[in-house]
Amino acid sequence: MAATLVRALPLLRLRLLHHHHFRLTAGSITRRPWCSAAESTPTDKNSPSLGLNTTGLSAKDPKYPRWDDPDCRKWKEKEAEILEDIEPIICLTKEILHSDRYMDGERLTAEDEKAVVDKLLAYHPHSEDKIGCGIDSIMVDRHPQFRRSRCLFVVRTDGGWIDFSYQKCLRAYIRDQYPSYGERFIKEHFKRGSG
Repeated sequence: MAATLVRALPLLRLRLLHHHHFRLTAGSITRRPWCSAAESTPTDKNSPSLGLNTTGLSAKDPKYPRWDDPDCRKWKEKEAEILEDIEPIICLTKEILHSDRYMDGERLTAEDEKAVVDKLLAYHPHSEDKIGCGIDSIMVDRHPQFRRSRCLFVVRTDGGWIDFSYQKCLRAYIRDQYPSYGERFIKEHFKRGSG
């Protein structure tokens, strides 16, 4: 019985990390609150950050990079830094899109709009085209083609509106702020085909 429990422990930790927003810290399990833009939890440099699973990995295992390799260690540190940097805006955006905080067609509050414009839209590869004659507001609504998906829209001063991809904005931000590590981070953390 004890041997079975010991073997199942890494799987239990992984499941808790990914499905219930739990974090392992100093050998104990703590519940992470559902995040918002104003609330960002500091991360311990030695603990897995934002769901990164390092349990069960060994420096001697040939299919994993050597943890004592300076390049690997530098990458892991930079990866954790990028995740910590983008976590607040990702959490805010997901909360806007996937909670009942905003109804379809509703404009964002001034605080949420400022965060979305400054941290996302400003980095969109075609932000000038999206903004056009000027921003009246930002709203959330159903995508015109994909009716099951909600997305963010720029409402222009002339009354027109156009959707924009927050993931495109994030990818451009990461490439701009982390030029040496951006592409690798995007390749490992963003779905294929999402831009």
